[in-house]
Amino acid sequence: MTVHSPVPAHPRLPNRTLSRPRGTSRGGSRGAVLAAALALALPLAGCVSSGAPSRPTGSSRPTHSTTIRPATPSGPRDPQFMTMRGLEGVIGVTERELVRQFGQPRLDVWEGDARKLQFTGRACLLDVYLYPTSNSKSPVATYVDARRQSDGQDVDRAACVAALRQR
Repeated sequence: MTVHSPVPAHPRLPNRTLSRPRGTSRGGSRGAVLAAALALALPLAGCVSSGAPSRPTGSSRPTHSTTIRPATPSGPRDPQFMTMRGLEGVIGVTERELVRQFGQPRLDVWEGDARKLQFTGRACLLDVYLYPTSNSKSPVATYVDARRQSDGQDVDRAACVAALRQR
């Protein structure tokens, strides 16, 4: 096979450049056909499966794996609190107070010690993010996001809060 560019050096091998074997020419239709065939075959080769799970072959190549660990509580901290007109009574309150104002959340998602509550109404979705602080036993609301249900576009947060309170 003809290779025209240098191969990156491997840390344990001397720095070498692969080149054309002696006696081969640069041009020619045979080389172009081979290159075109490889260009088509290589992307498709990744789609072929024997149905059996792959096993390491004992090569010296490192295998890459992704380890997903559950989030662990980090303990109380002092997050920044969003400050915006119309969010009084939302920012800084606990889940219990939010449920009293807006009813049961549509979503209640925990990630470690952080929590997201989603409240819905006809006009909008309100995502409220709660984090523990050094001053509270329970996580408190520190940030609010609001969007339309129809298309997910951002809407005024205070207007969404007001609309959800009127339900």
